[in-house]
Amino acid sequence: MSAKTEALLATLKLQPVVPVLIVEDAASAVPLARALVAGGLRAIEITMRTPAALDAVRAVANEVEGANVGAGTILNARDFDAAVKAGSTFIVSPGVTDGVLAAAKDSSVPLLPGAATASEVMTLRENGYDVMKFFPAEQAGGAAYLKALSSPLAGTLFCPTGGISLRNAKDYLSLPNVVCVGGSWVAPKELVAAGDWAGITKLASEAFALKG
Repeated sequence: MSAKTEALLATLKLQPVVPVLIVEDAASAVPLARALVAGGLRAIEITMRTPAALDAVRAVANEVEGANVGAGTILNARDFDAAVKAGSTFIVSPGVTDGVLAAAKDSSVPLLPGAATASEVMTLRENGYDVMKFFPAEQAGGAAYLKALSSPLAGTLFCPTGGISLRNAKDYLSLPNVVCVGGSWVAPKELVAAGDWAGITKLASEAFALKG
C-alpha cells in the first residue's frame, strides 16, 4: 500500500460520515467546520461548486484546529492544483480523467477518485487505486450493488456518496468494502443560513455515533 493510500485511509477512517459541503459564503466556512469538528466529524469535504469554495478551503485549513479539509468535485488538473495550494489535504473527484490522474501522480496529496461501474473500478485499480468514491451511490445501484462488487473486486474499498442520509447510511457502513460514507445531510443549507451551529453539531454527533 502506497504512502498516499495510507494517508487517505487514515483520513477516511476518522469517522463514519464525511460531510460534503457546498459553501456559498466563505465567511460561514470556519464556524461551520468548527461545528462539525465539535460533533466528531474532523474530515470535511468542501466541493468546488461555488466561487467561495477555494477561500472556504483556505480558511478552514488555516483557522480550524482539528479539521482535515479536502476539496471535492475536482474535474481537472487546474482545479486539483488550486485546491492543493489552498490547503486541501485530500482531493475527491466524481469520476476520473487522464488529466486528474496525472495531477494526482505528481502531487503528494492523495486522490479519492470516483467510480460507478465495475469497468471504472478496474481501470482505477490498474492505475494503482484501491480506495475510491462510489458516486452517485443511490442512483448507481445503492448498497446492494456495492455488496455485489465486494467479491469479484475484493480488496477495493469505497466511500459511497450521493443520496445517502441518516436513514440509509448503515446499509452501506455494514458492508465489508465500505470504509465510510459521504453525506450532505449533516449541514443542511437552512441551518447554515441561520447560523445554527449547535444544530449542526447535533447532526454531526448523530452521524459520528454511526461508528459504533
